[in-house]
Amino acid sequence: MTTKLIRPMAAIVIAASLAMAPQAMAADAAAMQKLLQEVQALKKSYETRTADLEKKLKQLKASQTKKSAKATARSGSGRDIKDNSFNPSIGVILNGRAASFSRGTSEIPGFGVGEEGERGSEGLSLGESELNFSANVDDKFYGSLTAAIVREDGEDKIELEEAYIQTLPGAALPDGARAKAGRAFWTFGYLNEHHSHSDDFADRPLTNRVYLNGSFNDDGAEFSYVLPTDIYAEIGGGVFRGDDFPGGGSVSGLGSWSAFARTGGDIGDNQSWRLGVYTLRSDANSRQSNEETVTFVGESNLYATDVRYTMAPTGNARDQELIFQAELMYRDDDGTYNDTNAGTGTLSYDESSFGWYAQATYKFAPAWRVGARYARLHAADTPAGFADSALDSQGHDPETYSLMGDWTNSEFGRFRLQYNRENLDNGKADNQFIFQYIMSIGAHGAHAY
Repeated sequence: MTTKLIRPMAAIVIAASLAMAPQAMAADAAAMQKLLQEVQALKKSYETRTADLEKKLKQLKASQTKKSAKATARSGSGRDIKDNSFNPSIGVILNGRAASFSRGTSEIPGFGVGEEGERGSEGLSLGESELNFSANVDDKFYGSLTAAIVREDGEDKIELEEAYIQTLPGAALPDGARAKAGRAFWTFGYLNEHHSHSDDFADRPLTNRVYLNGSFNDDGAEFSYVLPTDIYAEIGGGVFRGDDFPGGGSVSGLGSWSAFARTGGDIGDNQSWRLGVYTLRSDANSRQSNEETVTFVGESNLYATDVRYTMAPTGNARDQELIFQAELMYRDDDGTYNDTNAGTGTLSYDESSFGWYAQATYKFAPAWRVGARYARLHAADTPAGFADSALDSQGHDPETYSLMGDWTNSEFGRFRLQYNRENLDNGKADNQFIFQYIMSIGAHGAHAY
């Protein structure tokens, strides 16, 4: 092929290529645009599905939380599923105090008071320290043990406060049902279920000191059932050995039984309430009080009602919270009393008495609270033959005024200062000042509502 022919053909090829280039580029651009549109559609579809999944997840969590609240909380009673992978949670509570009293004695005329119901030691004391062990036994049962270390009569002693097992959801019981057996702070009023270190005051009110000797934690078993209702409603009861105050000296090993019913709910988003009624019946074969100088034998029927109201003014209870709480207890004793110290001999006794307290606490800052409490006992009429004995009320109804303020550095440490004015008899008032610290080391479950 000659050079003259090659040059025109090359020019034609180049010209054709240049003419086709825009068409190819246009085709590539269209393909790229289509691909981008497909990617955008895929991205939008992914985001939509992700949002739907997140919404369903939130709804599922909310549903589980709501069901758990009904099945586990006694209106927030801490009935949560304990799960620490079967490794025991171990905790220590250090509860020390310093106290000053203006009177040398604090007897409560008209009532037989047990040893734990007394006012406590004056001066510096370690108070009651606790050692806690708790864990899931397996997928159906939970176990807990609490030992209190106290100093009595110059000696350190270990007292077993609680040692119990309880069922977990999935233990073949109906939803909302729970069984508990062993030794525990059983359901009677508000304070009895709580360990004393979780109280809002450094000491317990007169009602719990006189009628329960501080707290009722006999050996026994209890069953409770949270009803499937829109608001919290719970019923239950138990049977107990009958050795613990207000019982004593059990012969059959089944000397006490209880029953209770409670209800509660929310008022809007920032308020809640709870109301309960209770009964505890005991056959006392030898109930000791007043340093074992007074013995009661007979039937002791104890009734109680409690109410609790909480409000978070700002909507966040961690910042501010107002709590009102009250309990009333009524006791009917039918049997015989013997006061060896007064030399009364064994006398028939069929009398009733009652007492109550009301308190309010206000958290005005995340770490600071103040509180006030009033407690009063209404003694039974003094029967013939009981003059000058521990059951002689001297025509006086004991009462106590209390003020407290505490500072909580964290959920593990609290310092409290409290003032009490006790008018327990016709003598002078007892002015008391108590400084208390409560420190938690290790694992410790949340306190009940």
